Amino acid sequence: MLEMQDAMNARVNPGWRQANNAWYRAIWTECAEMLDHYGWKWWKHQKPDLDQVRLELVDIFHFAVSDYLLRGADNGEVAVRILGELADPGSISDIPEAIESMAQSTIAHKSMHFSEFANVMHLIEMDFDQLYRLYVGKNVLNFFRQDNGYKEGSYVKIWQGREDNEHLSELLISLDSESAGFKADVYQGLQSRYPG
Repeated sequence: MLEMQDAMNARVNPGWRQANNAWYRAIWTECAEMLDHYGWKWWKHQKPDLDQVRLELVDIFHFAVSDYLLRGADNGEVAVRILGELADPGSISDIPEAIESMAQSTIAHKSMHFSEFANVMHLIEMDFDQLYRLYVGKNVLNFFRQDNGYKEGSYVKIWQGREDNEHLSELLISLDSESAGFKADVYQGLQSRYPG
């Protein structure tokens, strides 16, 4: 996943390591999106959309990994650090509060700690295999977006009345993540649905 993230970042900007991107800002704004998908408005009926909550958490993973890649000497060191933090999850038991805590800490430290990420993973019943599967899917979607004009502004994000993330979630259910061709299958599946 670290290599895939480096490749995605380089696809968007070959000089991404020197760009001084505010990864932490992307993380806390994704926290707000995740909270919206979970639901927090007491004045209207809301039902948690856990599939979209999980995808938002995967988006956060992209940004946090990017930040850690800049701070670590090599991928091995970064992987050990991330895995160590994931193995020590926080203990907040309320999903909205856990999301807010992750956002607050990220803003305060201008970096995310994976123990808070692991806390949210646990609360939404997401294991590492699911994180990996969704990460690969979202990484492929991000490449697909770039290949179809995302950076230039010509990409169409809503297909047949649904956001591309929703199509991705549906597609991932039907594919075998253990297959050697999983990434290619995801890309082909997106291509077959894309109206552009």
